[in-house]
Parts: sequence; C-alpha cells; structure tokens
Amino acid sequence: ICGEHGGDPASINFFNKIGLDYVSCSPYRVPTAILAAAQAVIQEHR
Repeated sequence: ICGEHGGDPASINFFNKIGLDYVSCSPYRVPTAILAAAQAVIQEHR
C-alpha cells in the first residue's frame, strides 16, 4: 500500500489485521506510520 493511506494510523491498523506487513508513505508521515505500526502489533498481542 502506498500514498497517504500508507501513513494513516487507522489504515495501518487495518492492514496489520489482514496480514499486510509493508506500507509506503510520504517522508513526513514516516514517524506517525512507525508509531501506528508499533501500536497495531501491541494491540494484536493483547
């Protein structure tokens, strides 16, 4: 998944749930995407 959807926290959570493990986004969204991905993994293991 690339573009603005790749950096959206809600989208990242959804992508994690369906098994996607790679997204691409604009550079300014990378910190948010990293945080959202970490949060999605933590929620998955609870």
